[in-house]
Amino acid sequence: MRTYALQTFAIPSISMLPTLQIGDHIIVNKLAISWGTIHVGDVVVFKAPAAAEIKCSEPELVADFVKRVIGVPGDSLRSKGNTIYVNNKPLDESWTHTEPLGQAITPITLKANQYFMMGDNHSDSCDSRIWGTVPRSAIIGKAFLRIWPISRIGFL
Repeated sequence: MRTYALQTFAIPSISMLPTLQIGDHIIVNKLAISWGTIHVGDVVVFKAPAAAEIKCSEPELVADFVKRVIGVPGDSLRSKGNTIYVNNKPLDESWTHTEPLGQAITPITLKANQYFMMGDNHSDSCDSRIWGTVPRSAIIGKAFLRIWPISRIGFL
């Protein structure tokens, strides 16, 4: 099951606050990547980009990252102030997140199989703004359920 369908992950950093806290445990659906589509707003787990080790000053760099997809192949992204623009329209961040944006998004158009990831804790996340896009082949699965702590069990 773990190899092909479902896997658990522990959250090691504050980059996804308030959605995910340090110590939360989530279940990731790998089949949603193999057989499904990745959408803006999905929370995904992916292999940490090599550039992250050099460019991020996280105290405990892990092999896998958890971030939110804010751009999919073909999208053009940029930011101005605290507003993220996708295809020249303000991104509807209907999920919980923190402001200010922090580091700006340098204008980019995503190529085939490229995804732009950001942490919900915008100003405290080392993400695609810093180390670039993530290839589809690096995405492990979609997070869909928090299972720990018990007091925070629920769907994402």
